Amino acid sequence: MKNYGAQQPLMIEKIIAGLSYITFGFVGFIWLLIGIFTKNSLRPYLKYHIFQSIFISIAYFLVCQFLGLILNILSIIPFINQIVMQITLYLNMPLFFGFSIIQVAIYAVIFYLVATSFQGKYSYIPWISEIIKANVRNS
Repeated sequence: MKNYGAQQPLMIEKIIAGLSYITFGFVGFIWLLIGIFTKNSLRPYLKYHIFQSIFISIAYFLVCQFLGLILNILSIIPFINQIVMQITLYLNMPLFFGFSIIQVAIYAVIFYLVATSFQGKYSYIPWISEIIKANVRNS
């Protein structure tokens, strides 16, 4: 959670970074397009958060698709299908104010990312942040 840039981010950059996480990268993608059309380059802080939000969104989608495929395959196997369905039920059952364990975990990560971006810091998600940091510095 270090602040790698020498300059403090502007308030609009903090807002765009936070909104990018909340909208799963959509606001950041639109901001990138605006930057391309106006031929303005983005500062490293904003690039980092936009690319991280897009990368996390794509990774989340792929993990959900992969787990859905695995669950479908395991639901065919006798005896194992009962265990898998029980685990799936417990993970998706509303427990905390109508939210499941999975939803609480996802919202906690999003809250962490938004809070650190509003503070002007570089949030850290293992493996993902390292990839994004290496690519933003090289661009």
